[in-house]
Amino acid sequence: MSEGNFTTITEFILLGFTDNQSLQFILFILFLLIYLLILVGNIGMVTLIRIDSRLHTPMYFFLSNLSLLDIGYSSVIAPRTLMTFVAESKTISFTGCALQFFFFCIAVSCECCLLGVMAYDRFIAICNPLLYTAIMSRKLCNLLVAGSYLTGCVNAVVQTSIIFNLSFCSSNIINHFFCDVPPILKLSCSDTTPLIPLMVISTIVSVTLLTILVSYTYILVAILRINSAEGRRKAFSTCASYLTAVTVFYGTAIFMYLRPSSKYSVEEDKIISVFYTLAIPMLNPLIYSLRNKEVKEAFKRLIGGKVFSQRH
Repeated sequence: MSEGNFTTITEFILLGFTDNQSLQFILFILFLLIYLLILVGNIGMVTLIRIDSRLHTPMYFFLSNLSLLDIGYSSVIAPRTLMTFVAESKTISFTGCALQFFFFCIAVSCECCLLGVMAYDRFIAICNPLLYTAIMSRKLCNLLVAGSYLTGCVNAVVQTSIIFNLSFCSSNIINHFFCDVPPILKLSCSDTTPLIPLMVISTIVSVTLLTILVSYTYILVAILRINSAEGRRKAFSTCASYLTAVTVFYGTAIFMYLRPSSKYSVEEDKIISVFYTLAIPMLNPLIYSLRNKEVKEAFKRLIGGKVFSQRH
């Protein structure tokens, strides 16, 4: 932090959503239910994939890691948000704010990478089915997941270092419910214009989006070449849940960070942030289970096994 016209910020104040006590109680219950659904849905997905041997394939290995990341970044946000509804003090230390952003950045960056990896996995499965097992070996899958986590960590270190080494003015009030990029940059006295490309159009997002677009272009071409309507339907069904999740995730993120500054709205920003920090982790298990025949069958086998064990 620099001296003179600037002051050293030691803590921030997260305003959250509202000062209305009745509304705060309602929001607390709502957010608590959402967080519990996130934990139950994603832990259930991970458990189901681990215990059902028929789901021990690369696609579900990646999906289980995606569920772990959803648990991770929602857990970075939700508990602190719940505290803002019930605690008298809404302060968060400078270090605590930096750590919250750091871990959130790791999880979101890793999720971007994993979505790109999953697109590549579907490309191999549909365009090179005979070589799928040989190409998507256990070693390669582990390397791809490890690379996603490593990339996420490096990205988080770089972005956190840049943002929290900016100079801040006397105001330490963050009009948001967690330490996100736009509200923090609004408090900075530094020229943040050169940082916008770094924060928004990062290499990770660009590479993963390019991977997804190229992979699914080839996939679409391969599906259209299938002669039977039933074959095309089955091929599309294997990609439907993934495409739904990708559209929701990237669509929300692009709308959040690529809006013109003239159209920026604090309240709108909070609503969108709730969607991509809590709603998406809650919806992902539903998207992948309701639109996935193998997951539904695995769940039925699990329930059937429990019923059988209770009868004997």
